[in-house]
Amino acid sequence: MSRASTVRCAIPRIPFPKENRRWAYFVLPGASSCAQCLSSRRSPALAQTYPTKPVRIVVPWTAGGTADTLARIMAHSLSESLGQQVLADNRPGASGQIGTELVAKAAPDGHTLLLATTAPNSTAPSLYSKLTYDPLKDFAPVSLIGLTFYVASVNPSIAVKTIPELVKLAKARPGTLNFSSPGNGTPNHLSGEMLKTMAGIQMQHIPFKGSAQAIAAVIGGEIPLNFENIAVVLPHIKAGKVRPLGVTSAQRNRYLPDVPTIAESGYPGFEAVGWFGLMTPAATPRNVIEKLNADTVRILTTPEINARILGLGAEVKPTTVAEFEAFNRAQIGKWAKVIKESGARVD
Repeated sequence: MSRASTVRCAIPRIPFPKENRRWAYFVLPGASSCAQCLSSRRSPALAQTYPTKPVRIVVPWTAGGTADTLARIMAHSLSESLGQQVLADNRPGASGQIGTELVAKAAPDGHTLLLATTAPNSTAPSLYSKLTYDPLKDFAPVSLIGLTFYVASVNPSIAVKTIPELVKLAKARPGTLNFSSPGNGTPNHLSGEMLKTMAGIQMQHIPFKGSAQAIAAVIGGEIPLNFENIAVVLPHIKAGKVRPLGVTSAQRNRYLPDVPTIAESGYPGFEAVGWFGLMTPAATPRNVIEKLNADTVRILTTPEINARILGLGAEVKPTTVAEFEAFNRAQIGKWAKVIKESGARVD
């Protein structure tokens, strides 16, 4: 094929001024092919050199919680596998939305990761009418890290020992029974909303700024009922400061084997889990995502890391990228249904 015919195939007709047509005809083919070349090679090149600088894992929650601890475990291990420093960067606020939005707008080069969690990524789309990011479109999943489960517990002065007894009390005193959680949109909060809907009872949600405050309110007798991460509330259960009624998982929990599930307590299908995973900004090159996934899965399957995460009361759950994407979509759909049926709203 001649040079002239090559140019005609590559360049569309553009109405340049007459005096500039020769210049455009000659220069644009080279610019076009150069741009195509750069575009086609960008992702593989980035993956081969990644990472080129320190990586941060943005944690949209305060230091000291389960999300923060998981992020620091992953940061330490990823530093070794990536050959670059990986740091946990706490950006709390607005039920996890501030840190999550920060990552949505970050450069999609794999150097800013999100410790994604249930509230800002699964429940926020249905709870907040003016969300500043799209949990599906603005992020690329890397891998799940783990799942956590919750337990409904009461102050020992409350004369109930089971979920059916709690429901009976709530029906006898409609609208007077309150429950606490560490914040709006958390699985803790929506566990209570789900029980309200399934049991046909009225309870008032009282959000606090963290688990410590939410549990303290129950221990102090300010609030009768709480839904909390099993690992967080377990010491208080063992000390007799709160009484467990039922767990939110589909099966009984290893740490509370004698406590029935809410599902087996008369509400089949009841299940509420919290999840933690790694995500990147949506346009991150696939090669980088796959590298991060491979490293994350390898880290999570090492006995030492597995044991540390189990110690937090979490179930280790490494996944493929596709599995995490499907899980995320399913969780958004599940909580949307719960929120719609319960009428829960926070703005």
